[in-house]
Amino acid sequence: MRTTLLIHPDELSERWIRRASSLGYTGIALHPVGGPAAADALKDLLSKLETDDFRHLIDLARDSGLTVEYELHAAGFLYPRELFGQKPESFRMNAEGVRTSDWNFCFSDPGAMDLVLRRAKELAKKLYRSEKRFYFWADDARDCFCRCPACAGLTPSDQNLMLANALCASIREVIPDACVAYLAYADTMETPKSVRPAEGVFLEYAPFDRDMHKPVREQQKSKAGDIRELLGFFGMENAKVLDYWMDNSYFSGWQKPPKKYTPDIEVIRSDLDFYRSLGFRSVSSFACYLGEDYVSLYGEPEIPDLGAL
Repeated sequence: MRTTLLIHPDELSERWIRRASSLGYTGIALHPVGGPAAADALKDLLSKLETDDFRHLIDLARDSGLTVEYELHAAGFLYPRELFGQKPESFRMNAEGVRTSDWNFCFSDPGAMDLVLRRAKELAKKLYRSEKRFYFWADDARDCFCRCPACAGLTPSDQNLMLANALCASIREVIPDACVAYLAYADTMETPKSVRPAEGVFLEYAPFDRDMHKPVREQQKSKAGDIRELLGFFGMENAKVLDYWMDNSYFSGWQKPPKKYTPDIEVIRSDLDFYRSLGFRSVSSFACYLGEDYVSLYGEPEIPDLGAL
């Protein structure tokens, strides 16, 4: 079983690396904050990756036997909002029929997609010592996909998969064998209807709307989506779970200082049994807001070893 913890880049430390390694995790993934600040957070990560100190931490993680990945709400970085004044037709149309630069862009616009794919190739090459699995997600919001005439017949999941397919083909031009995640999350939990996954695109199942204190198997076809249908559509190759068992940013309401975290071991164990029964061999959890500031307030956090549960 591949087990990964997602943390914010500014939380990465030698302590976190030792912690993940000693608990038997196989990898760490860096996740800049989402929401309206996602593009700036990604730019900040790229600046960090140019420094010797931050690269030393990545090297330490790799030397400790951990894989390193980068999971990013990247749409606002790949197609900068600043272009709205020049090319409003390349941005999404909202439910009122108005072009807006608030989220994402128009996935049916060839010019927008061309720039996105060129920037994606450059971004992939800048992710220091990354695995060949890439996570360039759409924006972190609800009702954030395009409703223009060209996109109107495409569900949010269709548009999300269009993007993942195009990203995978483009990144493979510079990184052979690269794979790209389709993030099933929020408005994209439904199975795509009009678009099929290209070679190299895999399912990443992230049931954000679930009740975190009830087993996920009890919430299928409601707030957690239909995971079996998604697996039947995407297949098991590289499929992974991204859950929220240790996401103290969620449990803290995305506000600092962080709250004291206590894992719900019985729910985690039940969920892992369920995911394993479906054939998943890769599970991960956000584990944000458990960095040095947390330790100074509460001491070392209680983090379960997912591989041992």
